[in-house]
Amino acid sequence: MKIVWTGAAGFIAGYTIEELLNNGHEVVGIDNYSKYGKVEKSYDKHPKYTFIEGDAKDIELMKKASKDADVIVSGAAMIGGISYFHEFAYDLLAENERITAAAFDTAVWAHKEKKLKKIVVMSSSMVYESTDQFPSPETAVETSPPPISTYGFQKLACEYFARGGWEQYQLPYTIIRPFNCVGIGEKRALSDKEIYSGNVKLAMSHVVPDLVQKIVKGQDPLHILGKGNQVRHYTYGGDLAQGIRLCIEKKEALNNDFNISTAQSTTVLELAEKIWHKLNGDKPFKYTSDKAFEHDVQKRIPDTTKAKKVLGYEATTSLDDMLDEVIPWIKEQVENGNI
Repeated sequence: MKIVWTGAAGFIAGYTIEELLNNGHEVVGIDNYSKYGKVEKSYDKHPKYTFIEGDAKDIELMKKASKDADVIVSGAAMIGGISYFHEFAYDLLAENERITAAAFDTAVWAHKEKKLKKIVVMSSSMVYESTDQFPSPETAVETSPPPISTYGFQKLACEYFARGGWEQYQLPYTIIRPFNCVGIGEKRALSDKEIYSGNVKLAMSHVVPDLVQKIVKGQDPLHILGKGNQVRHYTYGGDLAQGIRLCIEKKEALNNDFNISTAQSTTVLELAEKIWHKLNGDKPFKYTSDKAFEHDVQKRIPDTTKAKKVLGYEATTSLDDMLDEVIPWIKEQVENGNI
């Protein structure tokens, strides 16, 4: 299968493209390096990988890349941590709409004129921003109020692009909603605003790298955004990649949507204490609460039964195992001045 992936230099894309290549697929990656700058991937010279440096809004470039593709993965987007949602509230909506429209315009053309089988939409757990249904099944998108952040609202709009593309043009789709990816390789976005938490500048307002770097830099008591009772499902990048691959491959995923996540709930405070003791041993854990951001959702708890039943997918990597891999990498990045 030949897969075109927009936003190929991104964090989740790095894990998933490697997974796809390892399972025999051909991948064409498109990215303009606008988020991190130029990055190198372990598979850059893989015989089945082609990288195109360019803008995913460029329809002619997209058509050229997709003329013999089986699948387009619409992964390109402005995306960042919680501070990013506030700093770029308009751009997240406007720019991501332009990127999404270009991907769907290309997919409609390639499905009608060429061999494209479907488009895969990388949505987000933020579409459940306003739900009060926990765990949140995929159907909660249809029964909950719309997200209040422009990022969450635009991700929901991506899903309506998919449904509209099917209704009008019979363009098949699959919608994927990843939850809180944890892994190595993520860096601070070039456009991230500098924000301090206590005496330490946030890495990217993503909770794991931010907590690790604050502890590595000796912050005591540890500053936590909000009360620490926010519930998240931290999912290993390799597990997400496997789930995304199954969404791309399996016929059961056609015109369907899936939460791709671990089933394990963890509060931010539980996460912070776990990271603290992995770095500080038996040193007493102390923390203080900073004012939370407006769009810091208190609960993101997915129902994962559909992916298990339909795709045979289950995330299996424990939080301890994730942290044992990620903490040394983040510590090295801090020491090298990259975070």
